[in-house]
Amino acid sequence: MDTRTALSHLPPYPTQKSWAMRHFALLLGTLLGLPMLAAKPLPVGSAHFTLGTSAPITVFTYKPSGYVGGPLLVVFHGTSRNAEDYRNHAISMAQKFKLMVVAPQFDARRFKTDRYQRGGVLRNGKPQPQTQWTYAIVHRLIAQVRAKEGRPQLPYYLIGHSAGGQFLARMAAFSPGEASRIVVANPSSLLFPTRELPYGYGFGGLPSHLSNDKVLRNYLASPLTLYLGTGDTTASANFDDSSTAMKQGLSRIERGRACFKMARKLAAQRKWAFNWRKIETRGVGHSAPQMFAAKEVKLALFGDTPHRRLVVTRHPL
Repeated sequence: MDTRTALSHLPPYPTQKSWAMRHFALLLGTLLGLPMLAAKPLPVGSAHFTLGTSAPITVFTYKPSGYVGGPLLVVFHGTSRNAEDYRNHAISMAQKFKLMVVAPQFDARRFKTDRYQRGGVLRNGKPQPQTQWTYAIVHRLIAQVRAKEGRPQLPYYLIGHSAGGQFLARMAAFSPGEASRIVVANPSSLLFPTRELPYGYGFGGLPSHLSNDKVLRNYLASPLTLYLGTGDTTASANFDDSSTAMKQGLSRIERGRACFKMARKLAAQRKWAFNWRKIETRGVGHSAPQMFAAKEVKLALFGDTPHRRLVVTRHPL
């Protein structure tokens, strides 16, 4: 093939006008495709994605086959920071209750105790703006899953075990959002509704806007479940044995019962709404897989009626 024949097989060199039209069409197609990519639903089965925040978070997901629009369950890991394992522990709940599951991973390097278990409310003893709280990441995660699924009103439930339970207990006090139920399982310490204990263990030492009666009232009105294993009686790894924590009880089960008792008594004395539940699963120790697989987890999440949404009036801090 000579040079002229070869050149005849090439597409014509684009004019400035045709190049501009092609460029515009390519750009338009890209822009139109972006919302479609952003709104792509979670895949069936196990997967993961990255939540694009200022501190990117890996999120492990699970959607059961035959999923037809059930709620979302957000699962929070313990101190081992093993979100993938926690996602796997929650698969039985996803299949049984027809839920989607997402499990964000808060690594130990960026999310030490003050940012994970205690939510980033304080940093070096100083209150932080709400936009800097770790709870804000959770709200962005939920918004992104809602966008992916095309369901802006997708109901959601939160469940955390051990350190994840500590995280959620404090979230229930300061930033519960629209959660239908917040399940706190076997935490090593709890946020007691009192100003007599310092923050993490109570509301002491916090500024008024984070510790006044309005905050306590809203905390007791939040849809919180203390989900306790009656066998969680020993000081296992990562048990908080500080002098302040020991004032709450000698074991995790003692602390959970004592916190519930104090909260119920305070609500009755002040005639405040009380939306907490205490659910115990007999014989189970400090084990997320066993807590998630126990039959009582249904009551912890949904009460007597699965997927019933509890309506609680929200009051901004």
